[in-house]
Amino acid sequence: MADNRRWWALVVIALAQLMVILDMTIVNIALPSAQTDLHMSDGNRQWVITAYTLAFGGLLLLGGRVADLAGRKLTFMIGLLGFAAASALGGAATGSGMLFGARALQGVFAALLAPSALSLLTTTFTDPKERGKAFGVFGAIVGAGAAIGLLAGGLLTQYLDWRWCLYVNVPIAFVAFAGAWALLDSGGRHEDARLDMPGALLGSAGMLSLVYGFSEAESRSWGDGLVLGLLAAGVVLLGVFALWQTRARVPLLPMSVVRDRQRVGAFLTILFVTIGMFGVFLFLTYYFQRVLGYSPLKTGLAYLPITVGMVTGSTQVAARLLNRVPPRALIVPGLLLAAGALALIAQVGVEPAYASHVLPGMLMLGLGMGTAMMTCVSLATGSVAPRDSGAASATFNTAQQVGGSIGTALLNTIAASVTTRYATAHAGPGVDRRALASRAAVHGFNVATWWAMGSLLLAALIAAVVVDAHRVPVPEGRADRVPEKVESTG
Repeated sequence: MADNRRWWALVVIALAQLMVILDMTIVNIALPSAQTDLHMSDGNRQWVITAYTLAFGGLLLLGGRVADLAGRKLTFMIGLLGFAAASALGGAATGSGMLFGARALQGVFAALLAPSALSLLTTTFTDPKERGKAFGVFGAIVGAGAAIGLLAGGLLTQYLDWRWCLYVNVPIAFVAFAGAWALLDSGGRHEDARLDMPGALLGSAGMLSLVYGFSEAESRSWGDGLVLGLLAAGVVLLGVFALWQTRARVPLLPMSVVRDRQRVGAFLTILFVTIGMFGVFLFLTYYFQRVLGYSPLKTGLAYLPITVGMVTGSTQVAARLLNRVPPRALIVPGLLLAAGALALIAQVGVEPAYASHVLPGMLMLGLGMGTAMMTCVSLATGSVAPRDSGAASATFNTAQQVGGSIGTALLNTIAASVTTRYATAHAGPGVDRRALASRAAVHGFNVATWWAMGSLLLAALIAAVVVDAHRVPVPEGRADRVPEKVESTG
């Protein structure tokens, strides 16, 4: 592919990935308006978020193998059209059930789209220098997508209507579809690829059970019988899935993908990074709107420093150093910087502290996360066989999605329980209930953010111990590979 076409192809791929990532958060700010408009109960409103994450996280492995089987370009384009149709259906929802169904459909097509996008990026940019730049852009999109979604949600909700948080995907998807039609290589289907149906059923059921269990924990509690049953069933199903993958003729998740030490390190790192990050985004949104009284637009604008930091870390730090230093020399310092940012943010009180704590914390968080996540994306997909690039990409996306689901449920449960205990302990005659509620909510937010910081520190430890390559691996099948061998002590 000519150089110009490659870079325009990157624009198309990044646009589609941005749409998938930001849709995980864009409806957060719009949710109160949608709840009022469609008369949703407090107990049911979570399904606007959960329906999407459930389908997306549960079907990613299957989507990745479908991309290998049918061809990445075709799967990418089908995913775009389906995502656009589901978004239009959700925007036109006349009731809560219709919106929940549309969000689930979005998740189904996102599970086709996301692995195809990352696979196309991996196979389009194989030259080490170009690959660093391309993955810098893609890493910035992956990292900043959630913050961009919150900004877009604030703009659309305040100046148009909550429905435009869904309608906006339609023009984006059609522009990406036209670009894919004109610019992307076929991505070739592999003749030896087969759809492992037992593996697909076991893997998808296991992921669905886990994601559903963690999602329900937020509203039911961790000791609830349904939650424990779902989590136990998920672990058992995934255990059987792993056993089957060692015996299947053409496995859904080839063992070569998860046998590589560097890729396993990247998968585990991303899992614990997203466990910490997704809950923090939700807490900050409530802090801005409920405690500081920010409007939806002002809330979205307040997230801009994270986006600036993400883009800088990905394109100006990681992309420039990716082929010059060991990957853990980028991942570990980046995550330590991000953990320090959460330590700063965790000290906010009910008084406005945006300039003193939140702003510098967001800049540090974005810079650290942009550097670490871009490196993890490249590490997770490097040196994988072309026929398995869809499976490797799906595994990376699965780690990110499952981490987000676990983090949201776990940190929300911690925050809620701490808030309740604080409010009970400090209640009494003459106490201003509204002020107490604000102090209790912020205290719960602070404690949960310290836990999120711990998750980032654990991710940094995993990267330091497991990732030992001297350089990020180069994709297989590259004729002019760099001569430097990737060494490992594992």
